[in-house]
Amino acid sequence: MLDDRFETHSSRMVDREGVWDRHSNLYAWASLLGERRGGPDVSQYAAPARAEDLSRLPRTYIDTGSAEGSRDEILIYAGRLSEAGVSVDFHMWGGGFHGFDMTADHAAVSRASSATREEFIRRALDR
Repeated sequence: MLDDRFETHSSRMVDREGVWDRHSNLYAWASLLGERRGGPDVSQYAAPARAEDLSRLPRTYIDTGSAEGSRDEILIYAGRLSEAGVSVDFHMWGGGFHGFDMTADHAAVSRASSATREEFIRRALDR
């Protein structure tokens, strides 16, 4: 969960289907922020997309499915990290939905996602 404002297409595109749809996301943000959700007084620590300065964040791995409800927020955040000089390994998995790598862990795209994430961790820990 990156952005509580629901301003992107993907935040509204998955409706009443899948593991995590827009209603699940609205419920989660309302549970965390209450009436502050979407308003001006939300901390960057609660909604990272609201952070203005991302420059001191560490190297980051981000992946998403192309059918993920948070896809656009993830794309924007990855771009902002990169613009701030943060090293970003970003992957979008075609056809992937929220939790695809755990729900359908036998699928080729899930195996590729897991292997890519594991390789990033190995490289990040190699000093």
